[in-house]
Amino acid sequence: MGPLLVQTDEGPLRINGRRQASVLAMLVLHADRVVSVDTLVDAVWPDSPPATARNQIAICVATLRKTFKQAGVCDLLITSPPGYLLAKGEHRIDVQEFLERAESGREAARQGRAEEACSLFAEALSIWRGAALDETPGSRLEAEATRLEQARLTLIEERAELMLQLGRHRALTGELTELVARHPLREQCREHLMLALYRSGQRAAALDVFLGGRRLLTEELGIEPGPGLRQLHDLILRDSPELTRPPAKAAPTADTQTTPAQLPAGVMAFTGRQGEMASLDRLLKEPYDRCTPALATIVGVGGVGKTALAVHWASQVADQFPDGQFFADLRGYDEEQAPVSPAAVLDRFLRALGIGAPQIPADPDERASLFRSLLSTRKTLIVLDNVRSFEQLRPLLPGGGRSVVLATSRESLGDLTGDYTALRIRLRMLEAAEATALLIKLAGADRFGSDPVAVEQLGALCDRLPLALRIAGAKLAAKPSLSVRSLVERLRDHRSRLDVLSPGEGGVRAGFRLTYRDLPPEAALMYRRLGLLRTADFAAWAGAAVLDTSVWHAEELIDQLVDAQLLEVADAAPGPAARYRFQDLLRLFARERAEADEPKAEADAALERAFAAWLWLAEEAHRRIDGRRFPVGRAPAPQPAFLQKVADELLESPMDWFESERTAVTDLVAQAAETGRARDAWTLTESAVPHFETKNYLEDWQRSAEQALGAARRAGDGPGEATMLRLLGSLAIYQRRYEQAEGWNMAALRLLRDSGDAAGSALAQRNLAMCARFQGDWERALEFCRAALSGFHASGDTGNEAHLMGFQAQIELDRDNVGDALPLAQEAVALSRCTGSVRAEAQSVYRLAEVRLRAGDHAEAAESFGTVLRLTRGEGDRVGEAHALRGLGQTQWSQGLLAAAERTLQQALEITDELADRFLYARVEIDLGCVDALGGRCAQAAERFRLACAAFGDVGAQPWRAQAARLLAAVQDAGDAGDAKDVPDAGDGGPGDGRPGGSPPRSFTTSELTLLLAHPAG
Repeated sequence: MGPLLVQTDEGPLRINGRRQASVLAMLVLHADRVVSVDTLVDAVWPDSPPATARNQIAICVATLRKTFKQAGVCDLLITSPPGYLLAKGEHRIDVQEFLERAESGREAARQGRAEEACSLFAEALSIWRGAALDETPGSRLEAEATRLEQARLTLIEERAELMLQLGRHRALTGELTELVARHPLREQCREHLMLALYRSGQRAAALDVFLGGRRLLTEELGIEPGPGLRQLHDLILRDSPELTRPPAKAAPTADTQTTPAQLPAGVMAFTGRQGEMASLDRLLKEPYDRCTPALATIVGVGGVGKTALAVHWASQVADQFPDGQFFADLRGYDEEQAPVSPAAVLDRFLRALGIGAPQIPADPDERASLFRSLLSTRKTLIVLDNVRSFEQLRPLLPGGGRSVVLATSRESLGDLTGDYTALRIRLRMLEAAEATALLIKLAGADRFGSDPVAVEQLGALCDRLPLALRIAGAKLAAKPSLSVRSLVERLRDHRSRLDVLSPGEGGVRAGFRLTYRDLPPEAALMYRRLGLLRTADFAAWAGAAVLDTSVWHAEELIDQLVDAQLLEVADAAPGPAARYRFQDLLRLFARERAEADEPKAEADAALERAFAAWLWLAEEAHRRIDGRRFPVGRAPAPQPAFLQKVADELLESPMDWFESERTAVTDLVAQAAETGRARDAWTLTESAVPHFETKNYLEDWQRSAEQALGAARRAGDGPGEATMLRLLGSLAIYQRRYEQAEGWNMAALRLLRDSGDAAGSALAQRNLAMCARFQGDWERALEFCRAALSGFHASGDTGNEAHLMGFQAQIELDRDNVGDALPLAQEAVALSRCTGSVRAEAQSVYRLAEVRLRAGDHAEAAESFGTVLRLTRGEGDRVGEAHALRGLGQTQWSQGLLAAAERTLQQALEITDELADRFLYARVEIDLGCVDALGGRCAQAAERFRLACAAFGDVGAQPWRAQAARLLAAVQDAGDAGDAKDVPDAGDGGPGDGRPGGSPPRSFTTSELTLLLAHPAG
């Protein structure tokens, strides 16, 4: 309630930086509730978040945790997907204290304890230290600040009203005068000031306050003051005696007219749905054509709370329908009874309107006509629950007038389009915070107070489905011995989750069963078979695979499942790229039905077709990205017939396809590994490596490879085991863990040689060449290179041949053989361009740029690095982009363009932070250190070289560590590194130390630094 302040027993805790302050402010405002990463990103970058936004949020949270830990506070910020949670515990939060005391004051006022209420209001207001969230910018936080400011002003007005009742008008005049000056459009505040002035004997001043407000409203807004201000103005003009006492409450009067009031009681602890309630409120405000009724439909899966919402809203607005409120359950989805006929409902409604049985027509059409006639001049509310179809609904609609109809259904009532205009509400699961609030209302806050994470997990395991949440909450309320953690653990077991949430023959399973029962046979088959896939979302072509049909037909059946609320649209992209998803409970029910209704052989065949489709698309995307022969050492997967017409559209951007399938691929690898489909697991993992690498999805890479390796070993699949060992070795190289990488690849090479797989052996030898190079063993690296090149050339693998020639050029550069490196690099570029792969071209051009830079062809080097930058950014390749920026920065400082070099290298440094690539980070620090040295800033250069030296040591890149040590010794010898000490022993570079007393620093030349950089090996 003021600028962001964290106060500890020792004093204020400093929060550094706007981003950290914004993240902490959002978490504090939603204490004990999960705040999604997307929400935090929006708070920090409301307009255009950077591509690294999610990673930067994680860094902010980690920094905040470190800050709190240094102050002795642990477990304050908790990771809880899809974001983070600030666990309040015993800590005090001013916003919560303000709201709690304000609510306590209101409760005291409701019970007639005005004196106590005033004191509580004063305490709440005293918590404020200034403008809410002052100095914490951002549109989302500004909106929160506005909301809190409105709450403060409202509380001031409520306190003023109580003080007027207590006769303390004289104490109010100064405070209210200042408040009206600051907020001249708040009429309630102006009204309180007028009354306080009048009761203080300042009648003229009170009238002047009215005139000032009226002038402001008419001149600025073109409106007159509201009825409250106008009435008070009239009373003051007449010196009415009513102004000296609180207004008397009118006694209730009996309503002698009998009107239908059929609304059932609402559910206990109704929670959330504020957006839907606001949408329904528009039915009361927006003008409708008098020829048709105002109509709204609420559609959603069983148990989502359609009836609860309809009844709750109807009860809230019942007094606005003086001619009655009707309710009927049409039983459109009853398991035991037939749907109620419209004629039977009309009979009940007509009787409720006072029509005697002899006057009710027998003909259904005549009944509907009489009902419309009676309602033509009345204002009624009609709630029709569990409507099965529009044919069941149509006879119950008024012909026009002022009535409102609210219908609930499990399916989209599509026939509404045409003759009727309807407000359509598709009811989804509760928000996470709403689910938590509902559980607390049902089971009691004491059940969750000490474990806010468990209640979030419980809500998630219930899919935030209101029916499931109510069942879970009721279990906790009825069984004090059942802990929240125990219930969460029972629900984690997918085999028993539906059992727990379906007591007896009812509950969640019964609701789903009614919808499933009414599906057309093909749609039911699609639903069951999609339930066999353990992936979060999927495209329509996956449905075509499990059903062995066309993509077009699969889309039709999936649309039926969406209409039945059994599937959701996850991404409404046009064409076959549209994606769909299950709620978890609906997926479990689909799997149950598949196990019960599908022969095992047919279910297995459906899964095999799905895995085959994913594998072919992944292999083809890999080929299009990499431009290399793939797969190596095994036959490619055959293309499924149903994909022939849509493959090019799906893979128009192969990297985008991989991105959309990221979760699906890793989920399916896990499913294949767990279910004995080892070959599916390892081939799919191998196909996805370009995506893992380009997007820096290292956890996906490692998890998938380890799962597939375990499956291959269990199945005795030698080629699969060798391939996964090699891929784990590739990952270790990527992470600069060269000793581990060498171990993985040597193990793979032994298996591949034993099996006679020359092509696979070449891939392992290429990896071993990389390990040898980074360890400084150039001869061994070239030996592995030549062996791998022979294998690639013999198999006609142009793409891998081009990649390895570029790598060989890099080794020749490391050996200072620029003349040998240039033709190798040029041939690698030519070969890579023949493959048509952007990624392959970018890698080869990068090698050529490095050769040109070493040869002193700065203009051509800059052009080549610029080409690499354009290609990598076009592909979203952050790793390639960072390398290109580093090379361009080195070229710029070699040309004497120090300011440009520093800007370029800072961009590269930001990306290395995002990628957590210690080797690349160290190389960028080396170049930034060179910029400092060229600018005469030897102390700064020394610090950068020291950081690089440590980072190279961390990853075992000894030649580059020696290079960094030589540079460090050179700047220390220049006399401007008095604080530089404890330089690690770095081979022939040797240690260096500061020069006592310090001689004047000298500037370095680009040629000196280039010479020091020329030989990584020394």
